[in-house]
Amino acid sequence: MQTQDRVTVNKVAAAIAGSQQYLLSTQYPAGYWWAELESNVTITAEVVLLHKIWGTDQARPLHKVAAYLRSQQRQHGGWELFYDDGGELSTSVEAYMALKLLGVSVNNPAMIKARDFILQRGGISKTRIFTKLHLALIGCYDWRGIPSLPPWVMLLPPAFPFNIYEMSSWARSSTVPLLIVCDRKPVFITEPTINLDELYAEGVDQVRYELPRAGNWTDLFLTLDQGFKLAESLNLVPFRNEGIKAAEKWILERQEVTGDWGGIIPAMLNSMLALRCLGYSANDPIVERGLQAIDNFAIETEDSYRVQPCVSPVWDTAWVMRALVESGLAPDHPAIVQAGEWLLQKQILDYGDWIVKNRQGKPGAWAFEFDNRFYPDVDDSAVVVMALHVAKLPNEKLKQAAIARALNWIASMQCKPGGWAAFDLDNDQDWLNSVPYGDLKAMIDPNTADVTARVLEMLGACNLPIDDQKLERALVYLLSEQETEGCWFGRWGVNYIYGTNGVLSALALIEPQKHQVNIERGATWLIKCQNSDGGWGETCRSYDDPRLKGQGRSTASQTAWALIGLIAAGEATGKLAREAIERGISYLLTTQKPDGTWYEADFTGTGFPSHFYLKYHLYQQYFPLIALGRYQELQQRSSS
Repeated sequence: MQTQDRVTVNKVAAAIAGSQQYLLSTQYPAGYWWAELESNVTITAEVVLLHKIWGTDQARPLHKVAAYLRSQQRQHGGWELFYDDGGELSTSVEAYMALKLLGVSVNNPAMIKARDFILQRGGISKTRIFTKLHLALIGCYDWRGIPSLPPWVMLLPPAFPFNIYEMSSWARSSTVPLLIVCDRKPVFITEPTINLDELYAEGVDQVRYELPRAGNWTDLFLTLDQGFKLAESLNLVPFRNEGIKAAEKWILERQEVTGDWGGIIPAMLNSMLALRCLGYSANDPIVERGLQAIDNFAIETEDSYRVQPCVSPVWDTAWVMRALVESGLAPDHPAIVQAGEWLLQKQILDYGDWIVKNRQGKPGAWAFEFDNRFYPDVDDSAVVVMALHVAKLPNEKLKQAAIARALNWIASMQCKPGGWAAFDLDNDQDWLNSVPYGDLKAMIDPNTADVTARVLEMLGACNLPIDDQKLERALVYLLSEQETEGCWFGRWGVNYIYGTNGVLSALALIEPQKHQVNIERGATWLIKCQNSDGGWGETCRSYDDPRLKGQGRSTASQTAWALIGLIAAGEATGKLAREAIERGISYLLTTQKPDGTWYEADFTGTGFPSHFYLKYHLYQQYFPLIALGRYQELQQRSSS
């Protein structure tokens, strides 16, 4: 081995050791890993609103929220949907609302700048439906401009062409409580009582409280909405009380013992609003548990208070385990054993909402969060299986039984097109994204390339059996999803770099000889996207503008994804893109901090494409470690 190669080997080994040491130092005593899941400020703003509505604001350090919101305001006066996006209207309106509820004067320079930013972009009338709905709760917008949600929707049976189970799990858990809220159309009095008249660009007296028309067939929904509103005004809504009672029952049945609903803040906030509309007391145990669950998502510092949209301990733990073992930590290391046994305890053995459309499956999956019995998901389950596979646990029979249960559940969740979705089976009625209420375009959960690739990677990495026909259908689907440039779309990570890395990792393990052309095209696309600094990056804007596929400033996590994909492609094709990989590894080595960590400001996780993005604070740690570990293994094989 040449001297230069030996220097690189030593540098890689040192980087791995530093990263491992950092991750081991952050493991929680119970055995899991968990770091902040950051989103935009609307989640925190809506929590402020909720506590003002319930009158529970004085029991929380909400005064610190003002400092947090001020810290997130950008020089242009607005607040961002994702890092460095130039500011986003709805996000900024909700931040402004929260600051005003917290007593910040409209004459404060920060508020003046925010107001100017908001008015320049059209004001409240141009915001999304969910922003307007939150404003309507306190009389800052008129309910006439909010789509009607007739409560009789709850009574439609699963066999009906449309029912609540045709909505994605996140839309369902958030919408059912809103059936109650939108029926009641409450206007709550807060302390202080505020108005936002100054945020109407056309003047508050000139507002037209109407839903925007698209000029196509979807305007039919606006006609239906007018009919629903007429029925409401005449008190002729059929089965209204029965629908409300069914929604209330559904909400109560799906509350976790810990108080959570659906594992996500929107479902939790909306459920709490529904209970408020139904006259529940703040001292009711159901309400107290719900408020405590929201508190558990909060992060408080000496001078700041913010709320996460969700928490990711199962996901983070499984990835950290894989990163540590793949980078050389012993599979029976105490940290790995403890984490593996914690994951085994988190396997969900209850039936969830998925059983409505999947009558054959039996429980055995994992969810994203600490507690979420009703909504396990395929992606988490596949990653957990791969993490358990590389771990050597004291009770291997117990581990293998857990893996077998998960495999059977995942196999039962295959969708008709051949792929896998995140939470449900055949949840793909795209017309739902055109209803006025669905302006986030996230009403369904169809199968996607990245989740499908994860399942196939699990099968190959763990040498797990699956029906040949199921495997062939999955491969056909995955190959059909390859873009003309050679890349694959990333639904749950930003974006094509994420999707392409996942598919290459899968195809490299499942009959790679048959898919060599597809693999080479994907790898070639990744190489073309490499930045001049040796790293890779992709902006969240690529969801809106296809010309931006694979383009953006370099980040540690996206560089790692590209490297993982290229290393997999090289192993499969025998045409390793050595120069690109070496430059990518060099980027990771030079950007690693002295404490063994990496830092990126950009959001590389996706909640809803184009509308909601996430920054997983551990992505910038465990994905680079996986890339370095696989590169080290590649070096060792090359020198042997």
